Amino acid sequence: MTLVAGVDSSTQSCKVVIRDLASGDVVRSGRASHPDGTEVHPDHWWTALLAAIDDAGGLDDVAAISVGGQQHGMVALDAQGNVVREALLWNDTRSAGAAQDLIAEFGADALVERSGLVPVASFTSTKLRWLRDNEPENAKRVAAVALPHDWLTWRLMGYGPEGDSPLGAKLDALTTDRSDASGTGYWNPATGEYDRDLLIAALGHDVVVPRVVAPNESAGKVAYNGPTDIVVGPGAGDNAGAGLGLGAGEGDVVVSLGTSGTVFAVTPEPVRDATGTIAGFADAAGQFLPLVATLNAARVLDSATRLLEVDFDGLAELALSAEPGAGGVTLVPYFEGERTPNRPDATASLLGLTLASATRANIARAHVEGMLCGLADGVDAVRAHGLDAKRILLVGGAAFNPAVGRAAAQVFGLPIDIPKPGEYVAMGATVQAAWALTGERPAWQVAMDTHIDPDPQPVVREQYRRATEQLYGQ
Repeated sequence: MTLVAGVDSSTQSCKVVIRDLASGDVVRSGRASHPDGTEVHPDHWWTALLAAIDDAGGLDDVAAISVGGQQHGMVALDAQGNVVREALLWNDTRSAGAAQDLIAEFGADALVERSGLVPVASFTSTKLRWLRDNEPENAKRVAAVALPHDWLTWRLMGYGPEGDSPLGAKLDALTTDRSDASGTGYWNPATGEYDRDLLIAALGHDVVVPRVVAPNESAGKVAYNGPTDIVVGPGAGDNAGAGLGLGAGEGDVVVSLGTSGTVFAVTPEPVRDATGTIAGFADAAGQFLPLVATLNAARVLDSATRLLEVDFDGLAELALSAEPGAGGVTLVPYFEGERTPNRPDATASLLGLTLASATRANIARAHVEGMLCGLADGVDAVRAHGLDAKRILLVGGAAFNPAVGRAAAQVFGLPIDIPKPGEYVAMGATVQAAWALTGERPAWQVAMDTHIDPDPQPVVREQYRRATEQLYGQ
């Protein structure tokens, strides 16, 4: 049996999944935690990766491995391969002002043409600008910039700080893939090239950046504990890794209900959106991955369970007992402000309450519908750029709430497929590992838990549109 391994180094933890190359069956897995915070020293990721590999039974019988990881995080290295400062993660917002500065200097239209992105605090370029402006001495020390998965891949291949790794601080051995490079703000997904002028404008000087490895290419061999024959795949950003793990193709729209919400799809051509609603990422298989992110997703349901004093099963029972449209009750779910649309200071609003409609069932259903309507706006944004959406792949823990699946078929008006629970970022990384090992992308099947036929209920989206217009004028 030939085995391949995939890693998901996420914000909260590191997961390792090991699969049979022939069948795609999961053979074993492991996990280790990451520290909390929006800035973390990368050494914690390395320690967690080694612990998760050990928890998964080691790599002695594994033929290939690839690393998926949280996007955008800034790993700044000096000439000796040392980490200059703790990495600023995607959810560190201190660089919001730096994002506005870059937009003012170049213009949103020019930036989206050159990088596929309008800068926001999440992206690496804005974090580099923050470093330049707020920690100039640290900025001057930077000789290379990597992303979390890039740095972990480099360490797996035996590189690292001088005196602390078998192969030393060979900065030009850093590698990445097109999906993660496309989230930096200084790589052009249309041309496949770094935009050095944008990089210099962000940091203040030029530096080494990782070589972009093709989807079917190997980055090297595992060598952190001495040379091996274990092939290292290119790695990927987390959303692109999940897309691979889910087997998403053209016509599929992935809607992820996590702490935050994401909507993304695979497209043959790059998407450029100067409004900033859509981030024009690349995928991990040679195509493109337009993505919309929202701040409010599964925690909207957490709020409903607290308000109504029920568990999630009780919430589902209440919501399913109400009619679509919740008797005219609408939740605009901006509990934590919102990123898409850009309303950082907004709060949640519950509208349409009357003596007749103010029932626990309607309030439960309004929470479910409001969460989904915010994401449906993201689906509409991607469709407006030419996507022919044929089905929704609904993922995340909240997807398994029966009220969410039923309401999704009504809100999106498309077939809903809910895959069986799994570590899909790590699963996508195993696809990369197999691809790098054999030269062919594996055709493993993705098992579905639930299929729901479309049941369009236009009243839900119409009520939501009226509510947002009432609150925000558009």
